[in-house]
Amino acid sequence: MRTFLRGISTVLIAIGVLLLADVGITLVWQEPVSAIYARVEQARLADRLEAMEAVPVTTVERRVLERLPKGAPRLGFAARSLRRRAEDGSPVGRLRVPKIGLDDVIIEGTGAGDLRRGPGHYPDTPLPGARGTVAVAGHRTTYGAPFRRLDRLDRGDRIEVLMPYGRFTYEVERTRIVAPTALWVTRRVRHDRLVLTACHPLYSAAQRIVVFARLAASVPRGPVA
Repeated sequence: MRTFLRGISTVLIAIGVLLLADVGITLVWQEPVSAIYARVEQARLADRLEAMEAVPVTTVERRVLERLPKGAPRLGFAARSLRRRAEDGSPVGRLRVPKIGLDDVIIEGTGAGDLRRGPGHYPDTPLPGARGTVAVAGHRTTYGAPFRRLDRLDRGDRIEVLMPYGRFTYEVERTRIVAPTALWVTRRVRHDRLVLTACHPLYSAAQRIVVFARLAASVPRGPVA
């Protein structure tokens, strides 16, 4: 019996140590188990995005593009076309924020299942290239925590969104902390912009941190060029 109890005690101690280690890693970095899941999903999404980049438009869309003037008209058409074709959970582009080391595939949708796989594009907002406010949400402490360091972004910092049809560069204008009900952050304004949103503060969903960035440059790719 003593041997049995000693064994149970050892197991419980080991479990306790593992739980404390998990908490410590989560506080310092991010939740490790969900991070592994997100990393695997990001690898799969990257493969799918690469295939999309090889064939960014359909045959019919290509014919329409050939009739449109180069520049904004073609980018807008490609953005609207991809948005119509995009399904929840499908990759649509790549988000890069050099200052905070972010380089993740963006997926369509902001549901709980979508955000477990990476930053999610708000379906009710346009994709880069179309006029308006592009909005993307992401986690800060779980599932890869892509937006953990949003609070480190300052005015003028660069954000890149690489779409199958173009590369878009944004410059941070400001950061605000708002209530979860502040839907105005995704509204269209007089200029094209990108907003990144996440829960705030860390380990809480009481508020939202929102980074506003203004479109600085756009470069068409492939058949859109």
